[in-house]
Amino acid sequence: MPSNPPAAVPYRAARRHTLAALAGSAVLAAAPVLAATPAWAQGERVQLDVPFVPTPEHAVAKMLEMADVGPQDTVIDLGSGDGRIAIAAVRDRNARQATGIDIDPERIAEARANARKAGVEDRVRFVQQDLFKTDISKATVLTMYLLPDVNLKLRPRILSTLAPGTRVVSHAFTMDDWDSDRYESVEGRSLYLWIVPARVAGTWRIEHPRGPITLQVQQHFQKITATARRGDAPLGVTAAALRGDRLRLVLDDGGQPMEFLGKVDGATMVALAEPGSEQGWRASRQSQQ
Repeated sequence: MPSNPPAAVPYRAARRHTLAALAGSAVLAAAPVLAATPAWAQGERVQLDVPFVPTPEHAVAKMLEMADVGPQDTVIDLGSGDGRIAIAAVRDRNARQATGIDIDPERIAEARANARKAGVEDRVRFVQQDLFKTDISKATVLTMYLLPDVNLKLRPRILSTLAPGTRVVSHAFTMDDWDSDRYESVEGRSLYLWIVPARVAGTWRIEHPRGPITLQVQQHFQKITATARRGDAPLGVTAAALRGDRLRLVLDDGGQPMEFLGKVDGATMVALAEPGSEQGWRASRQSQQ
């Protein structure tokens, strides 16, 4: 179950991109104002969406640990600033590749220099680009320290573009009513992890050795509920859970529990070979909500 804090996260942690006209504690104290104020990088007039306030190193390490970053991962960091998250993903977690996206040319130059100093420039790259125009489809891990309104603008793209099972980690700010799958507080820093859910809402037909089952699934992000029947006879649903592309369903067939563990692939599901779970079944979606 998600473990979100009871109160909204304060704006004091607002981040990314330098605001040359502002300095010191005023950057943090005036974060709500900064989010709506045009900001200019030194030496070049570039309008920025979010102020640059770097994520502390201990929070970077925890974000990458929460996402379980490893050698198989491609990490994209949106609003990468001085590059510390992308660099740490490769240097400390041995990620296959990491890319940092930032619109500020000064931050891009700084990040590239930092990657060279860390000796990871062969697997870390930094791209000057509007984060809303960035292709994020190849990411297996997406990291960000932005602002609430920016997170919400990105949310539809995250859900429609990233593959189910992709891990998304945000420092300080949530995704509104998309509850996090994990929440951690590290030295006063709020960190959130989401697992991108497969789209499973709709009517499914499960082909099972003991006869077909019709499954109706309702979905709100990673939270699902379901009803089931075999022919005209209803079956009890005692558990329904979704994590990425993995679905778990427990049905009550006349007092006999049936546990279905399946991997979702678009409009099909196939059984996973797990001890005690039903085998020899597959499912296809008949209609989508």
